[in-house]
Amino acid sequence: MIRLKRNLGLIEAIGLSLSVIAPTMGMALNVTLAVGAAGAAAPLGFAVGTALVALVGLSFVFFSSRVPQTGSVYAYIRHTFGPRAGFLAGWCMLLLYIAGGSGSAALVGDFLRAAFEDHGIPIGGWWLVFALAALAFATFAAYREMSVAARMMLVLELSSVAVILYLGTLILMAVSATDGGLSTAPFRPDPASGWWGIGYAVVFAVLSFAGFEAATTLAEETGQPGRAIPLALICTVVLAGLFFVFASYIQVVGFGVGNMKALAADEAPLNTLALKFGSLRLATALDIAAAVSAISAVLGTLSAGARMLYALSRAGLSETAARVHPVHGTPAVAVLIVGGAMLAGLLVWAPFIGPAHYYDDVGTIGVLALILAYLGVTIAVAAHARRGAGRIWLLVGLAGTLAMAWPLWNSVYPVPAFPDNLWPYAVIAWVALGGVLLIARPRIGLDEGP
Repeated sequence: MIRLKRNLGLIEAIGLSLSVIAPTMGMALNVTLAVGAAGAAAPLGFAVGTALVALVGLSFVFFSSRVPQTGSVYAYIRHTFGPRAGFLAGWCMLLLYIAGGSGSAALVGDFLRAAFEDHGIPIGGWWLVFALAALAFATFAAYREMSVAARMMLVLELSSVAVILYLGTLILMAVSATDGGLSTAPFRPDPASGWWGIGYAVVFAVLSFAGFEAATTLAEETGQPGRAIPLALICTVVLAGLFFVFASYIQVVGFGVGNMKALAADEAPLNTLALKFGSLRLATALDIAAAVSAISAVLGTLSAGARMLYALSRAGLSETAARVHPVHGTPAVAVLIVGGAMLAGLLVWAPFIGPAHYYDDVGTIGVLALILAYLGVTIAVAAHARRGAGRIWLLVGLAGTLAMAWPLWNSVYPVPAFPDNLWPYAVIAWVALGGVLLIARPRIGLDEGP
């Protein structure tokens, strides 16, 4: 039996997790949502959200040092509650990776369309060509050498982050030179929304971290996974959290603390700030940086999704999808299947509603599935603690469960307007399909080797 090639290290693991989070892409989209909830205190919401995600991250650290398998969530919950529960958790994560990757590919086209329009060049529906090209590139890279792909993801993501850091420096220098100087108001609850607003902003902060655990899918390809994977998780959460707080702060002070309605309503706040504090060239550079971040996200979600499908297939779902490329040492068949699923969404759904709406819709579906899987991991940690892992881990598991219950509740109640009210049912249907597969293949997970 050909196994995955073990040739990765800490840097590659961090690269995968950061690429799935796609910090630049997230900050181009999510800050306005957090501002709509918490006003000028959106950066405080991101800071609190980072702390809550860190609690969930500790649950993954607990398992990644004890169960170094490529199945990630599937392996952890299987280890605790049995193969059927593990399969359904992994099945939920597979939906996240497929949805996130397909939506990110659409955003590649959307961001590049904006870059052309900065210079008066409308491209209309040709955004889809860029989206398909991004998916084709990601599929080719994920199919071949994972070490090269992971380093490529990290370079792409860091290069896009650098553009926002440059813009942030310009904003901080300009605002600090004014009479009012830099404000500390973004780190205090807004009087209009109070702590309730902070709590709602935390939902968008938590969602910005979606996929931070992707490094765990590389456990069987990483040297010393019991050390490298936990460290990669910690580094990813800390680095991304600091960047989120910084990026949200510069947007708040750049627009002005008293001008939050304008920021919340702006569809491209970074572009607006680039034109205000920089130039048209900088605005275009930001659009391209966001597109680069989205490409990295496509590659990251495709790589992680393929490894999740590989783990489920190795457990009995499909012998074909469990095949490893004899030369590249990658789950090549699983890469093609996951890439094909992403392609289907781009062709069948995205052209009719546009790239931004498509990303919002599939992203919501994927995140709902992700929260269910995260809840499974945090509950599993609490269960292990009751079996003797220690009271500290019991507190970590319970705190992580509460941290995930909040965004889940806010995602389904109050009931969103149409069509957003349909997405929980889409997740239920996906889980039901997983249940049907378990009935059709009752030995899933029972005969797995590693």
